[in-house]
Amino acid sequence: MRQHGKLEYGGHAAPQRTCVGCRVRTAKSELLRLVQVEGQVVPDLRGRLSGRGASLHPSLSCLELAERRRAFPRAFRVQGALDVSRVRAHLEGEPRNVM
Repeated sequence: MRQHGKLEYGGHAAPQRTCVGCRVRTAKSELLRLVQVEGQVVPDLRGRLSGRGASLHPSLSCLELAERRRAFPRAFRVQGALDVSRVRAHLEGEPRNVM
């Protein structure tokens, strides 16, 4: 029997999250955690930044879907648009100051 909030992954249960872009539920370990810091969406690579988090598949297509759907303000429960340039730079592999 599958437990609520868990996904059978590699022979044992793993936490699952929903991608804000494509809305597919998958293992937490396969998603990139994002947090909102001073009006910017930043990748939380270590999973240690405080605040409300959102999960995203590490692909530009999911980022574009999330932007088109205006999912970030809803996920972070804020008004207005958020800057996602740091997330885009991280996904494109550009060397930038990412938390």
